[in-house]
Amino acid sequence: MTAAVGLYQRLGLSPPWLPATTPTPLVIYGAASAVGAFALQFALKSNIHPLICVAGRGASFVESFIDRSKGDTVVDYRSGDEAVVKGIRDALQGKKLQYAYDAVSEKGSYQNITQVLEPNGKITLVLPEKNITQVLEPNGEITLVLPENKYENIPATVEQSITKVGAAHDDGKDFGFVFFRLIGKGLADGWFKPHPHEVRKGGLAGIEGALSDLLEGKASAVKYVFRIADTVGVEKSSL
Repeated sequence: MTAAVGLYQRLGLSPPWLPATTPTPLVIYGAASAVGAFALQFALKSNIHPLICVAGRGASFVESFIDRSKGDTVVDYRSGDEAVVKGIRDALQGKKLQYAYDAVSEKGSYQNITQVLEPNGKITLVLPEKNITQVLEPNGEITLVLPENKYENIPATVEQSITKVGAAHDDGKDFGFVFFRLIGKGLADGWFKPHPHEVRKGGLAGIEGALSDLLEGKASAVKYVFRIADTVGVEKSSL
């Protein structure tokens, strides 16, 4: 849903039931991530091309989706910022870049994008600009500690937005109603695929090793799953 909100509510791109009829270059930065890969699949269903997908170790996963005959390509961020900017510019082949979905939103991602994005272009990011505090009933409050980003260096003329899945439960309820059902249909029809996953051994005991793998950058284009019932000492429910 985060992918859908970003593409269609924030960037204003053509929805799947009204696919684009003209070339519409789109950069998806972090295309091998879960949000990025879902945005990629939605964009394909909307006939949005060329898709310029920035990825690293998950490049082969992204490659399995794109259509190079329509100008789609993968740019490897591991080559460095200058190479990423050049790769995006080369992939455009003279076309103007008006839209970018930054599913990373840190470590130079949006700075690289805005070097190529048109002055009046649109970029949506997925990390909030500030820590979020929300009031709970009756008088308590909880602070959700998330990375703080000020998104400096984005030109003032560029339309920037923050994409949050919560929009589908707030002012975008009707949008969420439609897209949750479209996702279900996409899964049933086969054009929308879940993110690859790996079931870790040992149930909850496998969390430490999985966190270590995340810290060391070993996880790419994969989600880790833990079966509580596989945890030693946990009795299986009879319900």
